[in-house]
Amino acid sequence: MLKQLLFVLLLLFTSCGDSNEEAPLPEAPKMTTYSLTELASGDVDIVVTYDQRVTLPSGNISKMSVGDAVVTSASVFLQDLTVRVGSLRRGESYTLRIPKGTLLGPGDVEAGEASIPIKLEEEEASDYQLVTSNPLPQARKVYAYLASVYGKKSLSGTMANVNWNIAEAELVQRATGKYPAIAFFDYIHLFASPANWIDYSDTKVVEDWWNAGGLVGAGWHWNVPNVENGTEYTCTPGNGTQNSDGNWTTAFRPKHATVEGTWENRVVKADLKKIAEYLKLLQDKNIPVIWRPLHEAAGNIYEYTGGTAWFWWGYDGADAYKKLWIYMFDFFKEQGINNLIWVWTTQTKDDEFYPGDDYVDIVGRDIYNQKSGTDNAAQYSAVAKSYSKKLVALSECGNVAPVSSQWSAGARWSFFMPWYQYNATSLDGHGHADTAWWKDAMAQDFVITRDQLPSMK
Repeated sequence: MLKQLLFVLLLLFTSCGDSNEEAPLPEAPKMTTYSLTELASGDVDIVVTYDQRVTLPSGNISKMSVGDAVVTSASVFLQDLTVRVGSLRRGESYTLRIPKGTLLGPGDVEAGEASIPIKLEEEEASDYQLVTSNPLPQARKVYAYLASVYGKKSLSGTMANVNWNIAEAELVQRATGKYPAIAFFDYIHLFASPANWIDYSDTKVVEDWWNAGGLVGAGWHWNVPNVENGTEYTCTPGNGTQNSDGNWTTAFRPKHATVEGTWENRVVKADLKKIAEYLKLLQDKNIPVIWRPLHEAAGNIYEYTGGTAWFWWGYDGADAYKKLWIYMFDFFKEQGINNLIWVWTTQTKDDEFYPGDDYVDIVGRDIYNQKSGTDNAAQYSAVAKSYSKKLVALSECGNVAPVSSQWSAGARWSFFMPWYQYNATSLDGHGHADTAWWKDAMAQDFVITRDQLPSMK
């Protein structure tokens, strides 16, 4: 019995006797796998899995880098590190670098360095590409969608009542139970904004529409001073006097608008800078804009002898107009505006006014008082033939044939948009598109309403 007790004590002494020997440290965490998921916003989530649990000490997210892209967030759950990266350009190669010590394992042992390759593949080539270089991802998605349904579907649209509201869209919803797919706005009162009655920096109405799933469009009845340093503004051409009806005409000449040193150029640059700032507010919220400036430039110039331009931007003819369009395009590019889908509006026989394929995404036709579906379709066909590389839209209309009869006759408009009626309280008796017209439109399988749009965010 004594021998057995001594043997047990000897074993205990032997097992515990080397008290100076340190226990081995835990091994450093090692990356085992990673995966990439592209989000609807255009960002990428990268999940990096380690062979043991890891932690991310506060502030260590700043140690991660991914070239000139941006690490926007990072979090850890058990063995997984999730990193969100934004501002990636398609077709370019990036590397997410996670330096040694960014993550810690058990016992605060530093994880080793990890490098994750990232590349967003170029989107499948399409016959229709945005003319804006490096466009906002949401603008690319909207245009890709328009191209994907072109010829098969037509998007419904309404125009704001004067400028900054969805009043007409609300009328359509009340009459048909459905909202149009696109709400168009107008920067017509740019010269006055910001004021207590109009402030384009208040983008809530646009944001709400976009967040509800609708697409956003905008035009610009560009009002300029009627004379140098004038305080009366108009968008119609003339000589700086008042017409018999009291409306001002303008001495503003578009042929001088792009010439440095002229008073017209000073106005143009100031206005473009101002509207660029307003457009940038939408861009910063990832809202693309179907942009339709300088519309109906030719007016009636080619329609009959003595025909004139309706707006000042067409007053000096095609060359001056095209220079102004390209001047605006280049100005916005310099300002970093990349959320626009450019729509040029054609009148009849006005090919020489066309700014060129490099500056236009969609060609629109404005049609009024044309009750024959066949005649509307003939105008569509003529525009589609002349501008075969572009989508073609019914960019404005009023008192025209029902959408159903236009479509059955072959008018495959990308979208259609009746003009507003000032202060209308219902579609009954509406001068441009009444209740019956809209009910016909919204009943068609080929007409897309807001609730049918996919997410563009």
